Amino acid sequence: MTKAFESKDLDSPRRMAEMLLAHIIGCDRLRLYMDTDRPATPLERDTLRDLVRRAMNHEPIQYLVGEESFFGMSFHVDKRVLIPRPSTQTLIDEVLSHARRNPDDRTLRDSDAGVGMMVADVCTGSGCIAAALAKNLPGCRVIASDLSEDALEVAQMNITRHELDERVELVQGDLLEPIFAHPVAGQNGALHYLCSNPPYIPDHEWAGVEANVKDHEPTMALRASDDGMQFVQPLIERGPRLLSKGGLLLIEIAACNAKRSLQLAAAHPELIRERIAKDSDGLDRILIAERA
Repeated sequence: MTKAFESKDLDSPRRMAEMLLAHIIGCDRLRLYMDTDRPATPLERDTLRDLVRRAMNHEPIQYLVGEESFFGMSFHVDKRVLIPRPSTQTLIDEVLSHARRNPDDRTLRDSDAGVGMMVADVCTGSGCIAAALAKNLPGCRVIASDLSEDALEVAQMNITRHELDERVELVQGDLLEPIFAHPVAGQNGALHYLCSNPPYIPDHEWAGVEANVKDHEPTMALRASDDGMQFVQPLIERGPRLLSKGGLLLIEIAACNAKRSLQLAAAHPELIRERIAKDSDGLDRILIAERA
C-alpha cells in the first residue's frame, strides 16, 4: 500500500496505509506492530482492496476511515467538512503561548455568570479549532460559527465526543454575523481571541490544488474569489471591535496574501503588533494582530 500510494504522490503514504489497515482490522495503528502474525479474513482483505482502490483515485483516506487527528485529539470527518491539517495547529500553538504569557486571562472572572475567557472560532468546520482550544484552556468559553448547517452537524458530533458541550456553543451564520449577534460574545471587547480558518484559496492557485482536495473536500470551505481575500479582509476590518484590549486576532491565510494581510492589519487603527507565523512547512500561514 505504501508503495502504491507513493506512486500516486499521496501525502504521508506510510501513515495513510496504516490508517486504512487499522480501520479495517478495528484497532489503533500501534497494534499493527504488536500483532503482526494475525491473519486477515477474506472480508477484511476484500474491504481493504476496495478502500485502496478508492484511495488510488485520490479519495481522501481520512474520509474513507472517517477520522483524522488534530492537536492530539481524534475528530470525525466526512465530505461535509475540511480535513484538519497540521498547518492549522500553528494557530492553536500561538493562542496557547499567548495564554501562558497572560495567566490571568485563563481564570473565570465571574464563575456564577459563566463569563470568563471568551473565544470565537469563525468558519469552524469540523470544530477542531474550537475543541482543541476548549480542551487546552480550562475555564474558557468558545463560540464557534459556520455558514454550513452540514458542517455544524459534524462539529456537534466532535464537540460531544470530547465532552465539551458545556463550554463550546455552535451558532450558524455568515462569517462574523452570528458572533456580533451573540448576546455575550457580540459585545464590544468581549473576546480574548478571535480565530478563523476561512476559505482562502485564490482563483489563480485553484488549478494547482491537489486532486484529493479539489475533487472531494467542500469547495465552499476552500475557495475565496479572485484574490483569496474575500473572507480574510472583512475579518481584519470588522473583527477587532470584538476583541478586548490585548486580545488576539488570528486568521489562517494563503501564503501569497501574507504581505497584503499584514498591510491591512497595520492600517487598522485598533490593531498593533501585527505579524505572520509560519506553519509546519515553513510557509507564511497565520496572521496575528493584537487589539490596541
